[in-house]
Amino acid sequence: MNAPQLSEQESIRRASLDEMRRRGIEPYPAAEYPVSGYSEEIKENFKDDAPRREVAVAGRVMGRRIMGKASFMELQDSKGRIQVYVNRDEICPGEDKDLYNVVFKKLLDIGDFVGIKGYVFRTKTGEISVHALELTVLGKSLRPLPVVKVKDGVVYDSFDDPELRYRRRYVDLVVNEGVKDIFIKRTKVYNSMREYFNNAGYMEVETPILQSIPGGAAARPFITHHNALDIPLYLRIADELYLKRLIVGGFEGVYEFSKNFRNEGMDRTHNPEFTCMEIYVSYKDYNWMMDFTEKMLEKICLDVNGTTEVKVGDNVISFKAPYPRVTMAQAIKDFTGVDITGMDEDALRRTAKDLGIEVDESMGKGKLIDEIFGEKCEGNYIQPTFIIDYPIEMSPLTKRHRDNPELTERFELMVNGKELANAYSELNDPIDQYERFVEQMRLAEKGDDEAMIIDKDFIRALEYGMPPTSGMGIGMDRLVMLMTGQTTIQEVLFFPQMRPEKKAQQQSAESTEAAEAE
Repeated sequence: MNAPQLSEQESIRRASLDEMRRRGIEPYPAAEYPVSGYSEEIKENFKDDAPRREVAVAGRVMGRRIMGKASFMELQDSKGRIQVYVNRDEICPGEDKDLYNVVFKKLLDIGDFVGIKGYVFRTKTGEISVHALELTVLGKSLRPLPVVKVKDGVVYDSFDDPELRYRRRYVDLVVNEGVKDIFIKRTKVYNSMREYFNNAGYMEVETPILQSIPGGAAARPFITHHNALDIPLYLRIADELYLKRLIVGGFEGVYEFSKNFRNEGMDRTHNPEFTCMEIYVSYKDYNWMMDFTEKMLEKICLDVNGTTEVKVGDNVISFKAPYPRVTMAQAIKDFTGVDITGMDEDALRRTAKDLGIEVDESMGKGKLIDEIFGEKCEGNYIQPTFIIDYPIEMSPLTKRHRDNPELTERFELMVNGKELANAYSELNDPIDQYERFVEQMRLAEKGDDEAMIIDKDFIRALEYGMPPTSGMGIGMDRLVMLMTGQTTIQEVLFFPQMRPEKKAQQQSAESTEAAEAE
C-alpha cells in the first residue's frame, strides 16, 4: 500500500515531531495532566484584589504572537479560550533556552495541545490571562487547522463548506464558534425530556435494534444476516411493538431513546440513521397525550433557551401551550377546498391527480390521503399544531375513533412545516389488529414496499391483554433542530451520513484493480 502523500506543511510538522523526540521531548506523553482550571471559569471568577490564583490549564494552541523573549498564546480548552503569557526567562530558567528558542518558537504549531502551569493576572490592556511558569507539550498536531480569523465582525478564511464541515466534524468543532453549543443544547434537550418523564414516574428501557420482523412504522428497512442463526435480520425502523409488549407485561409507563434506521432518501430533514423517542403510558388516550406533549415541549424550550420562543430561519415559533387541534379532513379542506370525507380509493386517486400530485396504482387510501396532506397542507403549519383523527387506512396500529369508525384516534404534531411527533390511542384489540396487518400485507402485494409485516408474536402478546394505552413518538433530531434554530438535520448530527469521498472511491477502485492484477 502506498504511503500517503504529504503536503509541505505536513512534512514540516512531521520533521518538528522528530526534532522534539531527538531533544528528549515526548510529543504524546502518557501521564495524566493535572488540569485545575478552565478558560471561562477562570475569567468569570477573577478579581483584581483577590490573592494570586495558581492554575494548570490545558488545550490547543490557536494563535501566537512572538515578541523576543516574551510572547502571547491563545489557548482553547473545552469551555472557551484564554490568553497565555510566556516569558523565556521564567519557563527556561538558567542558561538552557532551548524550550523557548527552539521548541516554543520553532517546533510548536497552531493546533498542538499544551499544558500550562502558572497564575492568573490581568495584562496592561485589561485582558485576563495565565502567566506561564511551566509549559508541557501534550499532543502534536500533524495537520494544520484552518485558521479562521474575525476582524471588525468580518470572518476571514472561514471553514464553511458544508461538505468539509460534516465530513470533518472534529475540525468544525475546533474552528467554528457556536457549533459546539448546538450539541451542548442537544444534551440539554435529552436531559430535560428525561427529567419530565422520570418525574411522572415512567421508566427508561432498552429494546432490540436487530429484529426478525421490522415493525412499528411504515418504512423500508435495512437488512443484514446473522451467521450463527443463519437468518435475515433487520435494523429496527421503530421500537413501538416491543415497548407495547412491556405494557402488556405490567409496566405503567415506558420510554426509550431509540436509534432507528430507514433505508430511504436523505435531505435537509432526513438521515437514514436517526434518533426517535417513544413513550407508552397505560390507561391514557390521545387527548391526554396531547396535553402531556405540549407541556413537555414548553418545558424543554424553557430549559434549553430560557424562553418559550425560538427563531428558526425567518420564523419565530412559540412552544407556549396549548396548541391548536385540527382534524386531517379539515386541514385538507382548508388548503385544497376538497372534502375527502367518504371518498373511496378511486375518488382519492382522481382528486390527487386533479391537485397535481403524482400517484401510482400501488397506493391505497391511506397513502393517497398522506400524499395529499403532505403536498398541500403540511408545510403551512409553522406554529405547533396537532393534526388529529386520521383515516383508518393510514393508521394500522391505532384504535378506531370512538365517534367515527372510519377514523382513528391519532395525532401528528406539525411544527415549522414538518411532522415532529406522532401519537395514538393504541389499538389493543388483537382481532382488529390482526385484520389491520392482513390489510397491510395486501398493500405489500400491490407493490407498497413500506407496508407492515404481520408480527404474530405481537398479536399473541395482545391476546394476553393490553390495557388502554397512549403512545407517542418524537423525532429527536428534528426537535433539536427547532430548539437550536437550525434548518438542516446535518447541523445537529455529529456525523451525518455522507456519500463516499471521491478520492476514497478512486483509491478503493485502484486497490481492487491492483488485487485483481496480482
